[in-house]
Amino acid sequence: MNYNLKKYESEIRKRIGEKRFLHTIRVRDTSIELAKIYHVDVEKAEVAGFLHDCAKIKDKGCLIKKAKENGLLLTREMQKAPQIIHSYLGALFANKFYGIEDEDILNAIAYHTTGRANMSDLEKIIFLADYIEPMRNFDGVEKARELAKKDLDAAMYFALNNTLKFLVERDRYIVPMTVLARNFYKEIDT
Repeated sequence: MNYNLKKYESEIRKRIGEKRFLHTIRVRDTSIELAKIYHVDVEKAEVAGFLHDCAKIKDKGCLIKKAKENGLLLTREMQKAPQIIHSYLGALFANKFYGIEDEDILNAIAYHTTGRANMSDLEKIIFLADYIEPMRNFDGVEKARELAKKDLDAAMYFALNNTLKFLVERDRYIVPMTVLARNFYKEIDT
């Protein structure tokens, strides 16, 4: 299928801001790179990478308003961890406004923040591309980049573990799906 993302660029850039848009371009490029390594459909990786943050609205009130306007059910987890809302809203936007019907692309967008057990290779690629894009700078990012190019499951386990440590250190609410994802990839990795 041929997706014409160029026509949505200015709308998305306006919604998410220039800084986040540049991040989006880096994630798209990293997604393409990983898709080539793992023989995953490059076009799907490009689309999912480009749209992964299409609903990343900085203002929390506006984000929640957009979620409600577009019929997104705000779960208890979303209310306790509002930073995950944009993922699910992004999948909804991708379908509703950008005509994306491919379930794998929509899932890659929806789960790029929380992860989940038994992700498809495309879902893992988008999760990891967001995590390791070239401007990311945190303890462990180099190891995550190395792993992402060698073993998607080992990279997922490392990234999820690192994310959980980060959340615990800051005493943040942890979405159960992320813990389940970490445990799933621990079983595979060991």
